[in-house]
Amino acid sequence: MDEKLKGYDEKMTKTMKNLGGELGAIRAGRANPHVLDRIVVDYYGSPTPIQQVANVSVPEARMIQIQPWEKNMLKVIEKAIQVSDLGINPTNDGSTIRLVFPELTEERRKDLAKDVKKKGEAAKVAIRNIRRDGNDAFKKLKGTEVSEDEIKDLGEELQKLTDKYIKEVDKEVEAKTKEVMTV
Repeated sequence: MDEKLKGYDEKMTKTMKNLGGELGAIRAGRANPHVLDRIVVDYYGSPTPIQQVANVSVPEARMIQIQPWEKNMLKVIEKAIQVSDLGINPTNDGSTIRLVFPELTEERRKDLAKDVKKKGEAAKVAIRNIRRDGNDAFKKLKGTEVSEDEIKDLGEELQKLTDKYIKEVDKEVEAKTKEVMTV
């Protein structure tokens, strides 16, 4: 791969990773510990992800169990989950916190599917913006030691990269939508 294209490929890969993280945080009926990824707690003055202060497990299909390594973290974790956008009330039994995920209603599934599509569209826009930036940069090469044919080839290669990543976004969105809509 041409050095000039490598940076754009890396940016598109980051966009895909970001989309994967966002889609992983959308809960689809089954308990997925990744829904906790964006929730941080105050651990001795520094914001820390829950997974770094507790053992997170999925003992049943629709339950996440959080067992803090330090007892004093129970209340802090419970509070962080309550104020998050998870929409689930944690139950605290004095040593562990349990999150029970209710069965999703048909309406909620449709809302989640729309959200998945919206995140997919945002990723596509980001990829197209990277392509536009690349094409702009290639046009600025005119008049340098790079020939017009090479500039045209770079543009075509960038378009192929863009098409590849757009297809990947579509695949991920379709898979997540299917997962969300499955009862």
